[in-house]
Amino acid sequence: MTMAIAERAWCVVVPHHARGAQQARHRLAAELSELLPPAMLADVVAVVAELVGNAVRHAGPLPGGVVRVAWRVRELAGVRAVEVRVTDGGAAEVPLPRSAGPDEVDGRGLTIVEALSRRWGVERDGLGQSVWAEIG
Repeated sequence: MTMAIAERAWCVVVPHHARGAQQARHRLAAELSELLPPAMLADVVAVVAELVGNAVRHAGPLPGGVVRVAWRVRELAGVRAVEVRVTDGGAAEVPLPRSAGPDEVDGRGLTIVEALSRRWGVERDGLGQSVWAEIG
C-alpha cells in the first residue's frame, strides 16, 4: 500500500441490469485492490454496488442499455480519496435517502452511501443524471 499516486481514473460501462452491479464491483475491486487499504476498498465497493443497484431499479439506461461507472483515486496532502460516479438515463425524481422501517427489505441504499461517504450528490443534465460519492 505504499504506491504513491497523484491521480488515477477509470470508466466502464455495465449493463442496465442487476448483473451490471456485480460487474462493476468486480472491476472496481480488481483495479483498486493494490491502491487502497482493505477497509476503504470495502467501503468503495459497497457504495458503487448501491449506486449501480439504484440506477438499475429507479432510473432508465443510457443509450445502448448501459450505466456508466467511473472512479478516480486522488491523493492530496497525503490523504487518499476515491470519487465514484454512476451515470444513468435519469429518473423522474431526484434520488434522496429515505427512512426504511425494520421490516422493509429495501430503501437503505442512499443511507448507506451517506454513511460511508465524506460527501455525495446528484448532477442532472439533458442526457441523464450522475450520482457521485467521495470516500476517503
